[in-house]
Amino acid sequence: MKHWLFKTEPDSFSIDDLARSPGKKTFWNGVRNYQARNLLRDDVRKGDLVLLYHSNAKPAGVVGICEVVRESYADSSALDSASEYFDPKETPENPRWVMVDIRLKEKFPRMLPLDELRMVQALDGMELLRRGSRLSIQPVSARQFNAIVAMAKK
Repeated sequence: MKHWLFKTEPDSFSIDDLARSPGKKTFWNGVRNYQARNLLRDDVRKGDLVLLYHSNAKPAGVVGICEVVRESYADSSALDSASEYFDPKETPENPRWVMVDIRLKEKFPRMLPLDELRMVQALDGMELLRRGSRLSIQPVSARQFNAIVAMAKK
């Protein structure tokens, strides 16, 4: 099992939106960065755990844990000309973009803000804390994942 951090903008889709989704489950679509796409396609697997991160928020931070419940498959929004994620080069025969399904496991009692995460020595080297890091799908070590979960339970 691997651990990940997925970023979402809470104005577009928040952890509360996920909690209200049928079965607390949704598809994770709209990834249009090749590095993030490659992680979704090649490395993210059913059963992996995900830290859900609210980005572009004041403050930004980790808000809960999800589980991957379906591995990568073609992102249908890439074929939908009405979608903001439409890609005119996408074909059903050879999809360029993929998505996964996730289910909410736990909403943290409080958001763990980025500024607080920066002060935790156990998180040194975490991609999220690297200046200029913008990748929406990021690997997280088991040590980093466990440190964040422990912080949330305090």
